[in-house]
Amino acid sequence: MAEREPAMLGDTPRPSTAELDEAETTIRPRDSIPPPVTPPLEPKPARRGGSAPVVHVAGFWRRFAAGWVDVAIILPVGLILSWVARSLAGVHLPASRIHGPDFWLDLILASDPAIMTTFVMVLIVAVVYLMVFQALRAQTIGMRLLGMRIVDVWGDRPSIGRCAARTGGYLANLATAMLGFLWVGFDSEKRGLHDWIAGTYVIKA
Repeated sequence: MAEREPAMLGDTPRPSTAELDEAETTIRPRDSIPPPVTPPLEPKPARRGGSAPVVHVAGFWRRFAAGWVDVAIILPVGLILSWVARSLAGVHLPASRIHGPDFWLDLILASDPAIMTTFVMVLIVAVVYLMVFQALRAQTIGMRLLGMRIVDVWGDRPSIGRCAARTGGYLANLATAMLGFLWVGFDSEKRGLHDWIAGTYVIKA
């Protein structure tokens, strides 16, 4: 048997080849392996403090069609209620054989009681309709049929205050000869005057 060379001072004895093979092939039991440490999940940031949700705003023609659906609901109800109110108050349209545009324009310019009663009743129905459906559903019936809903600048359901401001914005649109509605077609975010007043968006639901 060959003699091993004496180890020098400070040298570490080298293991034999058998010892290396044994060290490399040794596997610890599964129970002795500690489980991996899973880092805790970070809590999601609050909606208003984190990144804004990605939404798709509704275009002009979709909103235009939804608006006509709402008009088709508001106008008949307003006309029926105005007829009831005029009948109870004894207010009727003046008798005339001609009912062309000039006839109705003359009545509007003269602030005829029957015309003003009809206008006020239709306006009341429109305000109540918009306020109730926006506050409760965040969408009118027309918006629901066309797949849209209203959100605030954080992507949440608008508050009652925003719904009231948005309803007032409709009146501002009416005072500007509907230019506030037409602005939706030119605005990069597809927001009308009522949306800018209330801080809201109309998005695809």
